[in-house]
This record gives sequence, C-alpha cells and structure tokens, in this order.
Amino acid sequence: MKANIGFAICGSFCTFSKAISQIEKLKKLDYNVVPVMSETAFSTDTRFGFAVDFINKIEKITGNKIISSICGAEPVGPEKMFDLLVVAPCTGNTLAKLAGGITDTAVTMAVKSHLRICRPVLVCVATNDALGASAVNIGRLLNTKYFYFVPMSQDDTLNKPKSLVGDFDLIPKCVEDSLKGIQSQPVFKTYNKN
Repeated sequence: MKANIGFAICGSFCTFSKAISQIEKLKKLDYNVVPVMSETAFSTDTRFGFAVDFINKIEKITGNKIISSICGAEPVGPEKMFDLLVVAPCTGNTLAKLAGGITDTAVTMAVKSHLRICRPVLVCVATNDALGASAVNIGRLLNTKYFYFVPMSQDDTLNKPKSLVGDFDLIPKCVEDSLKGIQSQPVFKTYNKN
C-alpha cells in the first residue's frame, strides 16, 4: 500500500458519484482508503440515491467499514489512522465548522483528530455559496497550516454565480501533492461548465 487515506464525504449529494469515482481511482493507485461520512450523508435518502446503496458501494470498493459517528472518528489522530484525510465533497456548512473549530459530526471530528498529529487535510469544495458567505471560510483555511485545496472553479455562472466546485478528477494528483506538503495549482481554475 502507498499510504492510508481517509476519504470523508459530506452532504453535497449531487457530487456523491464523483466522490465514489475518485475513491475507486485511489484504490487502483494502491492506496488504502478508509471512508468517513457525516451523519447526514450516511443516513439521508435523496433524489440522487438511497443512503444504503451509497454505503454498500463505498464499503465494497474500499474493503473498509465507514466511520459515521463522532465516537468512531475520535481515534483517527491518536491511532495515526491516516497519512492524509480528504474531505470530498466539502460543503459550505463543513467549511464553516472547520474554519471555526466546531466538532459536531464524524467528518469534523475526523479532521480535528487528524490535525492533532499535524497531518494534511485535502479539501474538495462543493458549495453554492463559496463566493458568498463561505468565501471567508475558504480564505481562513487557505491560510491555515496542513489544509490543502483541490483546484476549484465556478460550475454554473449563470444560474449559480456564487457556486464553486472542486475538480474531483484532480483528487489523485492533489493527494500526491498534499502528501508532499504542496498546494496544487492553480487553486482557482477557469470556469468550465460540466
């Protein structure tokens, strides 16, 4: 195995298929991937799919059980479980909590516990208010040691002018960079409607 990667998923349900695709790529690159899901992401059925289907798929791909509770995430740091923790998708809600030091979900606890031992966190933003209320939180985390960002761009300037989404396809490259202490560039990419 190359490294132990935690892969945390928050409630941007429309990007779950992109996240799962990147988990598959990381596994093919010989990383051990341990999934973490916020309680909301773990338990909510939406128009994008049933929670149980996502859970089963993720656990089958990774071969690991999903960490889905604060208690389950607390040992991440003390047990040195991950070399790197990816948060993809990272919602505006989770960005605010990370920037403010709030620990009330499995994902925020995993990040807090992981940072306790000074290891890198890679954030892949997916939020409709990234250029609005969440902008200050992105700025704070860009200026915080051990945080790295997947390059991001506006995903729909006409209908969602304040929305940014990280380029999920760059996650494997960003994982390599973050493990070396390098911020992948450019952080903000040219607009590209998917």
